[in-house]
Amino acid sequence: MSAFLIVDTAIENAEAYEEYKRLAKPIAEQYGGRYRARGGALDVIEADLWSPTRIVIIEFPDRDSARAFVESPEYAPVKPLRRNNARCTLFIVDGD
Repeated sequence: MSAFLIVDTAIENAEAYEEYKRLAKPIAEQYGGRYRARGGALDVIEADLWSPTRIVIIEFPDRDSARAFVESPEYAPVKPLRRNNARCTLFIVDGD
C-alpha cells in the first residue's frame, strides 16, 4: 500500500530553503519517493482545523519507505536546513 509524506511549510529563508530542496529531492527518490506536489498553487476550500501554507506531497511505495527516508542517515544532515529555515508540519498517511 502506498504512503504519502505530506509537509506544510512556512518558508522563512527562501534562499537557504532552495539548497534544502536541491539536496532532499534525490534522497527521497533514493527511498522510492515521487514528488506529486511541491508548493504549487493552493486553493483552500475549508480551513476549520488548519490553514495550509505551502504543501509538498511525496508518494512512497509504503509507510516503511517514507519513514526510512525521514529517518535515513542520508537525510540527517539535510534536515537541519529545513528546520532552520522553515516551520513545518510533516506527517505520513497511507494511500489506497
